[in-house]
Amino acid sequence: MSDINLTSLKSLLIFKRLYETGNATQTAKDLGITQSGVSRSLAQLEENIGFALFMRHKKRLIVLPEADELYGEILGLVSNLENMNHSIVALREFGASRIRIACAPSLGFDYVPKTIARILSDNPKYSVYLDIMPSPEIVRAVEAGNFDVGFVTLPVTTEALVVDEFISTEAVCLIPRNHSLARASVVTTDDLKGQHLVIPNQPNLAADQLLVHLSERNIHIAGKTEANISAICSLVANGVGITLINPITAYDHQAMHAGLLMKPFKPAIHFRFALVYKQKWANNRLISLLKEMLPDLPDHRVAERHNRGCDIT
Repeated sequence: MSDINLTSLKSLLIFKRLYETGNATQTAKDLGITQSGVSRSLAQLEENIGFALFMRHKKRLIVLPEADELYGEILGLVSNLENMNHSIVALREFGASRIRIACAPSLGFDYVPKTIARILSDNPKYSVYLDIMPSPEIVRAVEAGNFDVGFVTLPVTTEALVVDEFISTEAVCLIPRNHSLARASVVTTDDLKGQHLVIPNQPNLAADQLLVHLSERNIHIAGKTEANISAICSLVANGVGITLINPITAYDHQAMHAGLLMKPFKPAIHFRFALVYKQKWANNRLISLLKEMLPDLPDHRVAERHNRGCDIT
């Protein structure tokens, strides 16, 4: 007895049709082969699997219980083949249809979800998996193949991935609407004297640079509250203090909190964002769609879209 393999597929499909018709002549007609070809295929299949599928009685085929079970298995196989055919058609038309995205928290509240919504409006059959994690973890996860693409805050360190910068921004100051700085056209470092700051509880480009700058200028703040970035804007909206943040996160939260105001901040602190992915994804339609569907920020004074080629870091 030999194992079932791909060369057995034709015999299995002939058996399936024979089981359904119960007649070798009709099977041969349906499949466009000779009746003797049907008989030879059945004999080869029974020899291959090591047991009989039909009982021959007075030129009639009587289905055996083993044939019933094998037929059920073949139906599952045929269904899988049909699904695979549909997938091949979709791959031919759209490219890869599934993508796993890892996203830095600063882009995960509305910016990347809005991008995904636009992609699915292009083709609702795409399958997307989204998770949020810090940028260094994203790089490791994409390098390991656990995710296909990541939205990260630069700089990141990687020798294995394409690093494709897509936008640069300047940090803005987010304050409560009734704050003493609400009438200021621009918030400066000197304005932070005696203020309570709300800052991320993890390493953050703007917060780190700001604290260094305050120290260098000997500017004393009233205090600081450290929190997860998802809670920072809500803390500001509730009057806890003010924060320095990238405008993408600020715009997302300003829309949710009517009590927030966003002000330019000087001196400028820059944020840069990029897509990271393996080279094999470089020409994939889904990566192209991610770039095409990225939302524009409302204020172009604090954001610049990049339309250049990919950089390899």
